Amino acid sequence: MKVLFSAIALAAAVAFLPASAGAQERTAKKILSGQPATLHNAKTESQARRDCQRQFRGAKESKSALRIKMKECVREGMQGN
Repeated sequence: MKVLFSAIALAAAVAFLPASAGAQERTAKKILSGQPATLHNAKTESQARRDCQRQFRGAKESKSALRIKMKECVREGMQGN
């Protein structure tokens, strides 16, 4: 009796597997289709770099310190911060 029940349960699981995979795929397509969410006030890399260069122009710091601050500034500008 257990063997028969296990065989029926296995057959049912295999029968429903392709249908659930198809449904998951359709749901994923719906979710992932369309335009990505825009970040508020985000800039392109060149826009962010230009703004950061203006901000740090005339700074009295070493090149390495300015380079580190520029990287961080550009990263923040591209994220919209």
